[in-house]
Amino acid sequence: MSKYDIIVLGSGPGGYVTAIRASQLGFKTAIVEKESLGGVCLNWGCIPTKALLKSAQVFEYLKHAEDYGLNVSDASHDFDAVVKRSRGVADGMSKGVQFLMKKNKIDVIEGFGKLKTGKKVDVDGKEYSADHIIIATGARSRELPSLPQDGKKVIGYRKAMTLEEQPKKLIVVGSGAIGVEFAYFYNSMGTDVTIVEYLPNVVPVEDEDVSKQLERSFKKSGIKIMTSSEVTHVDTSGKGVKATVKTKKGEEILEADIVLSAVGIKSNIENIGLEDVGIAVDRDKILVNDYYQTNIPGYYAIGDVTPGQALAHVASAEGILCVEKIAGQHVEALDYGNVPGCTYCSPEIASVGLTEKQAKDQGIEIKVGKFPFSASGKASASGAKDGFVKVIFDAKYGEWLGCHMIGAGVTDMIAEAVLGRKLETTGHEVLKAIHPHPTMSEAVMEAVADAYGEVIHL
Repeated sequence: MSKYDIIVLGSGPGGYVTAIRASQLGFKTAIVEKESLGGVCLNWGCIPTKALLKSAQVFEYLKHAEDYGLNVSDASHDFDAVVKRSRGVADGMSKGVQFLMKKNKIDVIEGFGKLKTGKKVDVDGKEYSADHIIIATGARSRELPSLPQDGKKVIGYRKAMTLEEQPKKLIVVGSGAIGVEFAYFYNSMGTDVTIVEYLPNVVPVEDEDVSKQLERSFKKSGIKIMTSSEVTHVDTSGKGVKATVKTKKGEEILEADIVLSAVGIKSNIENIGLEDVGIAVDRDKILVNDYYQTNIPGYYAIGDVTPGQALAHVASAEGILCVEKIAGQHVEALDYGNVPGCTYCSPEIASVGLTEKQAKDQGIEIKVGKFPFSASGKASASGAKDGFVKVIFDAKYGEWLGCHMIGAGVTDMIAEAVLGRKLETTGHEVLKAIHPHPTMSEAVMEAVADAYGEVIHL
């Protein structure tokens, strides 16, 4: 039996990052993967979807070249080539992880891993043991009883990335990050897209102002949006799909070629031996403490299988913290209130901290500032004036409670707010930190100035 210090089950952005950090700390490490190194994120999630979205963005530029004083005639797209490019980007990233495993002397065990008692893992009949076993098996597309996926007419995000043929009409059920990203991509490619959202606002976890702005931008692009609506039944017996949608006004039948179910994720915790070992689970999540230890000594869990936010960067941070704790380093528990969320549709969305409503519900006296990109010189020059930066501060102490952005490139700007909040920066300090001009990022400073009644360009 092969013996290791640490075995990691799953090689997504939680698992492979954990394995690398473990190796850096001197642990003899192995990683178990049943499919492709990099997990969903690199192969079927974060990375290939961004490649698709970049193709959509470039196509949008070509279609609007005249706005920039350029002439491009007969701009068209090759759907197969767009998908092929996305797969190529994913394959390249997966090969990159293979290289990192070799570089860090991590053993890659291919196959389906199942936990055993006594700190062992069975991989397709062969046993391995370790002092510490870290579960990082991730998640998959969640299925609703009213919306069973057949992989052809009712699909999940994975199939949406590799369709053989571009649908003429698409219904997207759910308007979280996955839903709105695919809605933007297919709409840009020329598909007739309808979003059906159960809650009153699209991207419902975001600040209400952001949700309203995205709805305006999407409707301007020709995407139909149905909020406070629910798909109660799908009929796939005909050539396409007929979806029965329950709305406030009554039932409506929508017809499309394909329905994309984007209603969240389901943790991959079945058949991996949790019950055999006695690891505690609650509502589809493995229970862990602040350092990702389960109730059974020697077994840990990180990423989408635990109760924290299901985000790649969260899984990576959890894994690093977990192995540093195992190594005896001094570590502090993650602050889940300072985790940035990013959505890569166009306009992009990025946020961290409390929304305005959450701050008010907590009874905090606040100062709110907002700066629209329509007043930004860089945004005007770029032809990307949709959106704004919104900031929320505690009125008494100046604490930066939240930051919410929607616009071009904002996913690259949100780190300023994350770092500022980590360092307990006050509104006054942000205001007095010189931001470069002309940039999109100076909108952060301008929004803070607005909160404190000192805004210059509004």
